[in-house]
Amino acid sequence: MREYSSTELANNTGDVLSAAAQEAVEITRHGKPRFVLMSRERYERLIAGSDTRHAVRNEDLTDAEAGQLIAALEDSIRND
Repeated sequence: MREYSSTELANNTGDVLSAAAQEAVEITRHGKPRFVLMSRERYERLIAGSDTRHAVRNEDLTDAEAGQLIAALEDSIRND
């Protein structure tokens, strides 16, 4: 990852943005990493991988959770 200082970002915005279009770049302030600048497409690929879903076994569901799941599935089928 290429690194730019915040001063370089201010003085050479076009160059930094051009680099960020190719790969994520690190922006430092007082020599410490502070930010990462990247293209929107790269960002969207990253957040698409942060799925918070998880698997649950049927027998681990409470009656209320099972009822909610069945209702959601029935709504989904009706709306198709």
